[in-house]
Amino acid sequence: MESSDTAQLQGRIERFRTVRDAIVGQVRQVIVGQDEVLDQILISLFVGGHCLLTGMPGTAKTLMVRTIAETLGLQFRRIQFTPDLMPSDITGTDIIEEDITTGHRKWTFVEGPIFGNIVLADEINRTPPKTQAAMLEAMQERSCTVRGHIYKLPAPFFVLATQNPIELEGTYPLPEAQLDRFLFNTLMDYLTPAEELKVVDMTTATRVANVQAVTNAEELIDFQQLVRMVPIGETLARYVVDLVRATRHKSDNAPDFVKKYVNYGGSVRAAQNIVLAAKARALSKKRYHVTYEDITALAVPVLRHRILLNFHAESERIDSDEILKRLIAAIPQPKES
Repeated sequence: MESSDTAQLQGRIERFRTVRDAIVGQVRQVIVGQDEVLDQILISLFVGGHCLLTGMPGTAKTLMVRTIAETLGLQFRRIQFTPDLMPSDITGTDIIEEDITTGHRKWTFVEGPIFGNIVLADEINRTPPKTQAAMLEAMQERSCTVRGHIYKLPAPFFVLATQNPIELEGTYPLPEAQLDRFLFNTLMDYLTPAEELKVVDMTTATRVANVQAVTNAEELIDFQQLVRMVPIGETLARYVVDLVRATRHKSDNAPDFVKKYVNYGGSVRAAQNIVLAAKARALSKKRYHVTYEDITALAVPVLRHRILLNFHAESERIDSDEILKRLIAAIPQPKES
């Protein structure tokens, strides 16, 4: 019995790696470069988390999300966030319908675009906080409430949101409570000159990429269970907790530079997300356990949107990435068990 269980588990792991490689192969037909971004989006999908893509207009944020949705064979919905968008435009609303045969009227719920497997929240920080808040319940509870009725969202459910840097015109900073629900804040930067040349060659010719679906909803849910089965040593788990606690200026093990520059640190959800993301990365790298490298490779994108800096950091032009890199260097590497 045990040998058959082991063989089945091995088969699931092999299938996970095959599908991941196939997704990357399909996306590469359309997207040039951005390896780290693609890795982080795939990790989000494999752990059932949400991902926030931050970058200037024209860095292919929307194209990246749409292409990945096509390769996953999932129901894709796109919401373009604008200053006049209302919460009901996202969740859906009840309308009164009349039954022609009886003449009776009844309330009928019309689903909004939130009812999809992958929801692209495009330019999420261009809408006021009231409308942004409509996403909170969906992202955490996988449900939405309209007129007192709770509606379950399809599984799997992912929000892949794009935002422009908040210095740009017409943007509203996302509330901390909403930022905390994103597994990653992934930065999309400009490409290298060679990569930009390749993009120009690809997009100004007659060739059209034909992206194929390589998996489905049921299989993705199975992969999420598989990722959670990856073991992590107690010393590494304790290191993650110490790292997150050290981002809080009132914590005993917070270094002086954190106490000087940080107003608020990471939540417990940050530690959970680092461990989950590290498990998915380990499996993607053909390993069966989490290593220190998995944690340090993903700690910055998991934490960068969860720490709030004070005016000292702003005046000295120190950003959260710099604080986090100093923090990782300051906390001793654990002995891996």
